Amino acid sequence: MMVVTITIIITVQIEMETRSDAQSNIIVCWYVNNVMRGDCWRCRYGGIEPFEIWLPSAGKEATVGHPYLTPPPSERKEPGWSQAHGHQQASGQAAPGSLGQDPAHDLPPELLNQGWRKFFSKRENRFYFFNKVTNESLWEMPPMPGSSSGYDPLTDPLGISGPSSDMPPTPPHQTGSPHHPMPHSHAHPVHPGPHPSPQKRHASLEGESSAKKSSGAQNWLNGPFDLEVGSNIMMVERPPSSLPPPLPEIEVFRAVLLHKLKQQFGEMCHSREGIECPRDCFIRWLVERKTVDRGSEPVFPSQCSPEISQLMYREIMADIPIKLVKPKFPGDARKQLARYAEAAKKMIESRNASPESRKVVKWNVEDAFSWLRRTVNATYDDHAERLNHLRKQCQPHLNQVARTSVESICSKIYSLSSDYAKKIHSKHWQALNAHGIEELTAPLRVTNPKRVHCYPVQLALCYPKSLTPCVEICYDTRESYPATMLKYKGEVTRLGTLYFQKLEQLYRVSCGDDRKFEFFLSRVYSMIKRYHSLFSLGQNVDPQCTVHLLHCSLPSSVMGCLHKHFGVTFEGFSSPLNCYFKQYCSPFADTDGFFGSRGDFLKLQPLCGSIQLHPPDVEELLMDSVRHVEKLLSQSQDPLSFIIFTLSEPLSDSSEQALNLLQSSRYKREQISLSAFEYELRHGFQHMISRADILFKPNFGMDIYFLQNDAGYAHWGPTPERIEALRDSFKLGLDSLREESHIPVMVNPPQPVKKI
Repeated sequence: MMVVTITIIITVQIEMETRSDAQSNIIVCWYVNNVMRGDCWRCRYGGIEPFEIWLPSAGKEATVGHPYLTPPPSERKEPGWSQAHGHQQASGQAAPGSLGQDPAHDLPPELLNQGWRKFFSKRENRFYFFNKVTNESLWEMPPMPGSSSGYDPLTDPLGISGPSSDMPPTPPHQTGSPHHPMPHSHAHPVHPGPHPSPQKRHASLEGESSAKKSSGAQNWLNGPFDLEVGSNIMMVERPPSSLPPPLPEIEVFRAVLLHKLKQQFGEMCHSREGIECPRDCFIRWLVERKTVDRGSEPVFPSQCSPEISQLMYREIMADIPIKLVKPKFPGDARKQLARYAEAAKKMIESRNASPESRKVVKWNVEDAFSWLRRTVNATYDDHAERLNHLRKQCQPHLNQVARTSVESICSKIYSLSSDYAKKIHSKHWQALNAHGIEELTAPLRVTNPKRVHCYPVQLALCYPKSLTPCVEICYDTRESYPATMLKYKGEVTRLGTLYFQKLEQLYRVSCGDDRKFEFFLSRVYSMIKRYHSLFSLGQNVDPQCTVHLLHCSLPSSVMGCLHKHFGVTFEGFSSPLNCYFKQYCSPFADTDGFFGSRGDFLKLQPLCGSIQLHPPDVEELLMDSVRHVEKLLSQSQDPLSFIIFTLSEPLSDSSEQALNLLQSSRYKREQISLSAFEYELRHGFQHMISRADILFKPNFGMDIYFLQNDAGYAHWGPTPERIEALRDSFKLGLDSLREESHIPVMVNPPQPVKKI
């Protein structure tokens, strides 16, 4: 099998029985570029761009590769890179070996002289005509100069009464076009008349009627999500965000600084306290700081009060003098008790402690060693009880000794974070100022805010049109689970092809400033790079890591049940990578808003609707979320419902306070408990791991709280039938049965047209 560079022009003459002189020319141009290695499936967004055609061995028909989907397994090879949309060849000429004319100039000379050009609308799946002189845009071919006949290509498709031309206009709908994976079939009405004028080209609206949607206006992707569900959330209009538009080069720079800050945190813990940095503490600190941060930097905390994080302080203290783990055998418990006693004695002797503290710690340590010498065959429970006793006696004195040092670590990390935020801000605006975009200083306001459906976050500043980052794309089909890779200046990000297609659909329905997909790949790269740098992910990830728990989601069977029985259409804590609905809240408004994010949940002010909340396991975030929900329910008279999923066991005093607030809330209608290992969750990195590892059984229990006002309880109250349906949706293995169908598949390619 090989890929060659050809241009195929097929002209089909269709003889009409009623008039032998009537003819219709159908011209199909397939532009094909060779690739440097392998058989990469190229796609370029916006306008007609080259794509590849497969030439199998003799005896097999040629098939056209779909730009978004993967080739059949028998034809998988080493992937190759292709440049992103918006970048032409350096020479500005056609690809080598191209025999046909540029489609933009495939018009009569009279129309070309007037400034008309022909382009392909991937959104509407049809050709349109644009005049670069007058900026006029038409769906049908403009009339010839000097022609006074009322030629209408819709009512006179054969061109009998029109001007003699070798090529009639393109029909309104060209089905099966290989340039667009999921075309819109938005039909425009035809107005009868003696001299109809060419129809103006208008964009399709997202808020079309349900009848148009049901008629096939959008072919939604099949996967562990339901992007077809609309939102029942209403809110008051809000001003656009003043955050700068994301750029790939800034995300790479931010990732470098984030990795550097994490390394500095580990070095401080090791040099000052002699311990390794607590597991997942750094990312949990970032999440906790954002609940009190008032700065404009989306990742690095920069304007927090207080500066010392209680979460970081608490987790470092929990690992002093050593990190305790749950032992498996009595021998391991005995060794851990001896290690703790030895580390406590060493710490109290090397630090500036009071005589009383030093006396108490040494006496308890000697008592523990004496017990270990006397008791040889102690059980597992005996060792655990002795360790708890020793910690209860020594830990307060050890914390008092280490307090100043731990607080200095928290303060230093916050100070470095503020400095890095300033560096990113300076470099980001320096790049935007070079393209004529200035920073907004005055606050933005909405003059007459109205009650509207909840819509995605919009940026006040447009993406610089003169800046189109060169992002390369490659489809790796060698594995059982197809993957898509994006590369920017040597930095590669990887995600499953199914989730890449999901991002494309979210982008189409949520982003209004890039209908030609000119900046799609750069915005996808920026968003994925943001999350991967946050979780310290590379091209490969260990499914057994625990940091994914901050990004895990509910099974699709549960989300479908919540929508069917409780009217849920919105997710309060999600991301473009793991969302089930196309409307959700996420931590990064600047990168996620293009893909449907409504911004931070703590800043959302819904007036009505049903919302699902599955917050990350961060105590301060859970507490602020519960308070925010209580405030929203007390202010709204419309139906408002929140279904909150939390851990059953509190991890600290803060999480215990949040759970107590949930249990004592006057809006609580019902509470459900799920035991550990009796339900499943979706992996936080489901977008880049194999299907076999996506579903897992948590080793912790889960509680479900229903918080609703009176109107919400009347609409979506947790009746016994609905509760039973929700419990059934958590059955083990129910979601895994659907995973096999959630694989990107080949579509049937258009067959070559033969002469009649």
